[in-house]
Amino acid sequence: METSGIALRASSSKFFANSLNPLNSIPRNPQPCFSFLKSATFIKCIQTSSNMDPNSGSSLKPTSDGKKIPSFSCSAVTSFPSHQQQSDVASIDTRKKKLQNLISEIQALKEPMDRVKLVVNFASQCPPMEKSLKTAENRVPGCTAQVWLHVTVDNDLRMRFLADSDSEITKGLCACLISVLDGATAEEVLELKTEDLGGLSVAGFYGKTASRANTWHNVLLSMQKRTKALVAEREGRPRSEAFPSLVISSDGIEAKGSYALAQAMFLSPEESKVQEIANLLKEKKIGVVAHFYMDPEVQGVLTAAQKLWPHIHISDSLVMADSAVNMAKAGCKFITVLGVDFMSENVRAILDQAGFSEVGVYRMSDERIGCSLADAASSPAYMDYLSAASCSSPSLHVVYINTSLETKAYSHELVPTITCTSSNVVQTVLQAFAEVPKLNVWYGPDSYMGANIAELFRQMTTMTDEEIAAVHPKHNRSTIKSLLPRLHYFQDGTCIVHHLFGHEVVQKINELYCDAFLTAHFEVPGEMFSLAMEAQRRGMGVVGSTKNILDFITQRLQEALERNKDDHLQFVLGTESGMVTSIVAAVRELLGSVSSSSSGNAKISVEIIFPVSSDSVTTQTSSSPGKGSGDFGSLTGLSVIPGVTSGEGCSIHGGCASCPYMKMNSLNSLLKVCHSLPNNKSNLLAYEAGRFSLKTPNGKLIADVGCEPILHMRHFQATKTLPEKLIHQICHPNQ
Repeated sequence: METSGIALRASSSKFFANSLNPLNSIPRNPQPCFSFLKSATFIKCIQTSSNMDPNSGSSLKPTSDGKKIPSFSCSAVTSFPSHQQQSDVASIDTRKKKLQNLISEIQALKEPMDRVKLVVNFASQCPPMEKSLKTAENRVPGCTAQVWLHVTVDNDLRMRFLADSDSEITKGLCACLISVLDGATAEEVLELKTEDLGGLSVAGFYGKTASRANTWHNVLLSMQKRTKALVAEREGRPRSEAFPSLVISSDGIEAKGSYALAQAMFLSPEESKVQEIANLLKEKKIGVVAHFYMDPEVQGVLTAAQKLWPHIHISDSLVMADSAVNMAKAGCKFITVLGVDFMSENVRAILDQAGFSEVGVYRMSDERIGCSLADAASSPAYMDYLSAASCSSPSLHVVYINTSLETKAYSHELVPTITCTSSNVVQTVLQAFAEVPKLNVWYGPDSYMGANIAELFRQMTTMTDEEIAAVHPKHNRSTIKSLLPRLHYFQDGTCIVHHLFGHEVVQKINELYCDAFLTAHFEVPGEMFSLAMEAQRRGMGVVGSTKNILDFITQRLQEALERNKDDHLQFVLGTESGMVTSIVAAVRELLGSVSSSSSGNAKISVEIIFPVSSDSVTTQTSSSPGKGSGDFGSLTGLSVIPGVTSGEGCSIHGGCASCPYMKMNSLNSLLKVCHSLPNNKSNLLAYEAGRFSLKTPNGKLIADVGCEPILHMRHFQATKTLPEKLIHQICHPNQ
């Protein structure tokens, strides 16, 4: 919600349902619909001008340009109706009917400035909110303007709402919602859906319409969340236990729940470990590329060591290979890869392609570091899937970057292939359909991502051509509908981490965090995806890659800092919990930059919520006091470890979103590799990322063929078009 002049369409001839038509003195909608709290008064707005619009019955007031707008005057005050009267009204005029009446009247006005003036008029009718109620707990999240909402339940079990805002427009929007829901039962409040508010659109007004349209949604969700809590309290039902979280502010970090404590204790690592790693890397010219999903202890040390040795980079899988090339150009003799095996394979192959074959690449384990998605793409079932794809022409295989080089090579020889990431997959698929007529696209191996892409396209068929063009300029409703039958995805591939974001987690998010910012990786199950997409549509969420999630959080924080108002931002982290280290570092940097300046004096905090049960941790006693835990050293002798002892993931209480494969990259392994280089390479044979000397069925090197789909994606990222070579391969597959 922004305080800039953004208008809403509205008309008050029926909004204030007790108003009278002065033309014939016949009451219109005599039942009251705008009631607040017991102590409030009921305002009756009467049209006073005889210059009436013959179509709407509204009085008209000429403007400077000759146009006429409605004019209203609040000229009468009646006593607040009794609870019995309200009950009678509710039985006659349902809440949804009231909403429809309001929508009809709002849409009656076509001029944006007419609407904004009317909304401001609505705001003037709201009873004032006491200053004592304008607390952080009563703030409505996700609003640019400050919005406070106070919710109570009366003796007749009717919900009572009071709202205020530092923006008159926003206050007017709140007044509209209160006119519909104040005095409603809890069931009536909860049955209203955000999509029911679509008619209250700000479409047609010039400006940042999305933020203003989101006012309806954010306030409604806050009303419903607090209604659920009050009903549960009144009925003596305990509320669900909150997810663990980390609260980051300029004063430090507060951990809520044992799982959050396990993450937080490594954010301030032991200085001696940081210095040891940094010295080794600098002395032996070793670069480090690590994935966001690393163990929190490893990430904590590496993040701190970045200040002492610049050739440490923590990112998503795509950027890891690019960073390794830059490190080689800067003089690094070795690259250590903290990730799963396909990541070290990609780093090795890309370095060779870039002419740095002499630079050594090392993994962090003498055992195989697997990946459930990469394994799915290497299965016979996936090859059968591609064999079927090769029988239809023209066809394009869009393969997720998180697969082995062998998979990319074998796939490319069966079906022309381009790799994708979670952040560019939608654009890749849409561009391919736009460039190649009657194309079949075969996506894999992530089944959830494939289903989510298909669902996204199905949703797009209900959008306007203008809205679709904003997603991709070469598509409209007709083209989206036509491509759906030609979009295929593999049915049997999942990430074991994102699989955990299922129904139980979604239920709890809906109950406790429906008004928080929601982030989700594109690989999450459909129910979580739909929830995050709905949040994204109203500016309260993001669906995409790990980098998209990080960027979204920092952007929302930056906006809060620029407003310079006290605020508490809640973000549900819908991906691997290892992301938190990078998030905390970015948040701390932004908060630190403001606190060091004289301009920022607002108290702003960021809460990162882990959709995981606090039971999803293992504890073990330690013979020595814990060190390097910052403010968390009070747990002396207790080591808190994310995940269960077996390493098979976390408990059934919601899952800890922690990848057991990624956790095979330990700090001890990194130290072992660094100490052994360069003189004791023989100790590291099992750690070395070897080159592919094997050939494909067509007699070509796996490394060469496997890199080509990656290079196709690089071309697409740079030009927003498919490379001519790939299009030729699609259209002439047998040449």
